[in-house]
Amino acid sequence: MAYSHVIRGEQYNFADLKALLAKANEPKSGDLLAGLAAKNERERIAAKMALADLPLREFLAHPILDPDSDDVSKVIFDTHNSVAFKPIASLTVGELREYLLQDLPQGAELKNLQQGLNPEMVAAVTKLLANKELIAIAAKIKNIARCRNTTGIAGTLGVR
Repeated sequence: MAYSHVIRGEQYNFADLKALLAKANEPKSGDLLAGLAAKNERERIAAKMALADLPLREFLAHPILDPDSDDVSKVIFDTHNSVAFKPIASLTVGELREYLLQDLPQGAELKNLQQGLNPEMVAAVTKLLANKELIAIAAKIKNIARCRNTTGIAGTLGVR
């Protein structure tokens, strides 16, 4: 399925979801060398705007990798929690971004929500977020891990 967005009378077309996600990405040398990156900043903005208007259901209807030919994608689609997805099923990627940035959704609610999202949905939202926004959302979730030491607690230095 093709996607497009118009900026100042110029239409930008994206052949499929994979191309749309690639063009919405921040510039990286590897993407440039592979020919996946946006040609210019205006195309990147058009891709981000098209991505923001994309319904989340599109990721389930048109998977980037065919679950029948990719085992990891098959597991992701087979374990997708449609009950957890239902409250956000009508949202676009941009609306999900705004929802996550609100004060309302907190740790437990976000933990439940993550079961309804697939990796492509999460990747799409992160392409629309600034670093400070990513930090603000991540701060709402507490992932405490214990083994030889404990990580994930506020005020704890984590090193590797």
